[in-house]
Amino acid sequence: QMQFVESGGGLVQPGGSLRLSCTASGFSLDGYTIGWFRQAPGKERGGVSCTSMNTGRTYTVNSVKGRFTISSDSDKNTVYLQMDNLKPEDTAVYYCAAEESYITTIYALCDSGPAGNGYWGQGTQVTVSS
Repeated sequence: QMQFVESGGGLVQPGGSLRLSCTASGFSLDGYTIGWFRQAPGKERGGVSCTSMNTGRTYTVNSVKGRFTISSDSDKNTVYLQMDNLKPEDTAVYYCAAEESYITTIYALCDSGPAGNGYWGQGTQVTVSS
């Protein structure tokens, strides 16, 4: 069974840090473009940061650039999102998603999510509050 498992969410104070993990099982992330997305209450889900497992290139949206960093570990079949200097407006459910790299780009995936036969994780809650 092909699936993602996200972990690392939780409650953190403003200015704090969290590292989210997204581990794939049932398939290898090699050849995929992976993205982190988030959905805050009452808002649409949107892309945060995306990376190509083929090229290593990354893209991060302006609202979190300089605070969030995406990285990957092929041996662990895992993609990470390091989140620093967290703000209350970062509160959301965070999801990872993947799509085969021949179908998408880091920009397209972050902009629109998987368009074809992609995969989504179940999400992990991040709450930034004092």
